[in-house]
Amino acid sequence: MKKKWCIPTVGAEFVWRMEDVLDVYTAPYDPQRPQVCFDEHLVQLIAETRHPLPPKPGRPERFDYEYQRNGTRNLFLFFQPLAGWRHVRVTERRTKIDFAHCMQYLVDDFFPKADKVVLVVDNLNTHGPVALYEAFEPAEAKRILDRLEFHYTPKHGSWLNMVEIEIGVLCEQCLADRIPDEETLRREIAAWETTRNEQQATVNWQFTTIDARNKLKRLYPIISKSS
Repeated sequence: MKKKWCIPTVGAEFVWRMEDVLDVYTAPYDPQRPQVCFDEHLVQLIAETRHPLPPKPGRPERFDYEYQRNGTRNLFLFFQPLAGWRHVRVTERRTKIDFAHCMQYLVDDFFPKADKVVLVVDNLNTHGPVALYEAFEPAEAKRILDRLEFHYTPKHGSWLNMVEIEIGVLCEQCLADRIPDEETLRREIAAWETTRNEQQATVNWQFTTIDARNKLKRLYPIISKSS
């Protein structure tokens, strides 16, 4: 029997969340309301079982196909496009508790003087206010939540989160080679992060609500019916 593939359906829920995120991206830089895109990425720690062959003229360094798995680490990435700033936090897991501590870290360590941190995040079940109440006493959870303004990308719409582009750059520039252990991972990421921040590298986001209504009109229930 042939396997039937399920095509995800989109509609008003999708376009509402999409336009909400796109609205966030149109707001100018405001130090009292910093915009931060947030997501996570899993990294496999892989060690060589044999020393690689050194490069020769016209031939790059060669690695053996055998390797040793040393577990995984999770990367939480904070990205502030309007400031050209990012930070990567390395953890063993990516639970609700880990997310909650990232949110505490965000408002207390990075933006202690901001009125609100405007947070763009996907709708993974660990990424929500409930995580704060599972990790902290109610008063502390409420204190942190009062400093956050959540904006969720729609389901099947994580591409709307600018941090996804930054994660792609991280993977290409820093994580392409085998990394054997956490110490090396932290060192490589810290060097990459410092360089990118010194350059104030950012994402030139140009996709707007008007673009969405013109190019993705099939996703809009009313536009698609009237076209």
